[in-house]
Amino acid sequence: MHPETGLPEPRRVAPTIWEIPKDFRPDMRVSARVFASAELMEQIRRDRSLEQLINVATLPGLAAPVMGMPDMHEGYGFPVGGVAATRYPDGVISPGGIGFDINCGVRLLSSSLSHEDVELHLRPLLHELSRAVPTGYGRGSRELSFSGRKLDRLLEEGVSLLVRQYGIGWEADLPYIESQGTIPGARAAEVSDRAKQRGGDQLGTLGGGNHFLEIQFVEEIYDAAIASAFGIRGVGQVTVLIHTGSRGLGHQVCTDYVKRMDAVMHQYGIRVPDRQLACAPLDSKEGKAYFAAMSAAANFAFCNRHVIAHRVRQAFEYILGTHVGDRAGDLRTVYDVAHNIAKLERYDGEVLCVHRKGATRAFGPSAEDLPDRYRGVGQPVFIPGSMGTRSYVLAGRDASHELSLSSTCHGAGRAMSRAAAKRRVHGGELRQELAARGILVEGASNKELAEEAPEAYKDVDRVVDVVHRAGIATKVARLRPIAVMKG
Repeated sequence: MHPETGLPEPRRVAPTIWEIPKDFRPDMRVSARVFASAELMEQIRRDRSLEQLINVATLPGLAAPVMGMPDMHEGYGFPVGGVAATRYPDGVISPGGIGFDINCGVRLLSSSLSHEDVELHLRPLLHELSRAVPTGYGRGSRELSFSGRKLDRLLEEGVSLLVRQYGIGWEADLPYIESQGTIPGARAAEVSDRAKQRGGDQLGTLGGGNHFLEIQFVEEIYDAAIASAFGIRGVGQVTVLIHTGSRGLGHQVCTDYVKRMDAVMHQYGIRVPDRQLACAPLDSKEGKAYFAAMSAAANFAFCNRHVIAHRVRQAFEYILGTHVGDRAGDLRTVYDVAHNIAKLERYDGEVLCVHRKGATRAFGPSAEDLPDRYRGVGQPVFIPGSMGTRSYVLAGRDASHELSLSSTCHGAGRAMSRAAAKRRVHGGELRQELAARGILVEGASNKELAEEAPEAYKDVDRVVDVVHRAGIATKVARLRPIAVMKG
């Protein structure tokens, strides 16, 4: 037992894998596994995330150990960076295992521009992006609003509707979005009117918190062959990373169904150690309704990032078109992947509902659900650093299928709370420090900036090193930020 937390000392079973056996507590149904180095494990112990992972191991219908990624930290019920797979249709689904920002995720765009092409135009470009993409909690879009049947179709049909009916984005984007931007089984009727009201005018908006839009350039390439397949051609190439999700609509969906499942768990004989783990069987009325509503919110998030990508292309063309010609708007989607979602996937012939909260797919080269260009290469995996630090592009490995339920982490992971960060960091000084390092920042107040300071997060280099050494995904390229627009 750890002398400070009273929790068990996880047993190191491999250089990057730690386990807490299921006999630690009589209500645990499976063991708990954590991917981490010794240094990261020490950071993980500082909050309640290990206790939360143990609680997750009590859910009915679990088919494999519950897992914590190297960026794991305390969340709502489930830890952020948590992965859990339940049997379909007998196991449960838990909204806390997906999170409030359903399909918070990232899209990476690669350009044909170099750092030198854009560096003299960064400030007007960032200003144009801030004009085109609203930021902040509760902010809506000035130009794009959906309601009624129009919104219902968007929730059910996803990105293909935006491309084919509204001319937003490119047809060529679709294969490079997880599930082609449309989760099957989405039903707008299971999304409450309140959720639709909150999200109807928020397409193409960044939101607040740790959401961002970042202009970067390729600083280092580790695997030239895979990088080339991803459209990453060389050092100095400009990329854009978009990180946001389903905004108020997804938050309300989670809120609605946590309450609904909490009220009916007793009817199914389910008891959980934490009410934030409220759940229902996948084949129950409530489980089916939540899965359909979550899928609709996930489609909304894919559409949100798609609209932002469209506006990024327009902003690049408007600001840089006279300087670099047709290359200005030539921003290709490398991939768009969800962080907070539950998906039905097949493992050893069995269909499982894989909850990924603050975790992302890491499908290997043999996976069928990949665009043709990435078959034999692996799915692009993106692990952004904290604000002002590097981000990484990796490729999923086949070993991840058995090792981690084809899952990996979604970022560096918080090392301190937002309140603690504001006490320790002065936003104005941080802004000046970033500017001195050649990183422009737009859109955040000094207080919000302090919440996302680099020291508030784990070291992304260490996090990525664990993923690489564990065999979950292999490092492909490192990206350095030059301009950041914060939510």
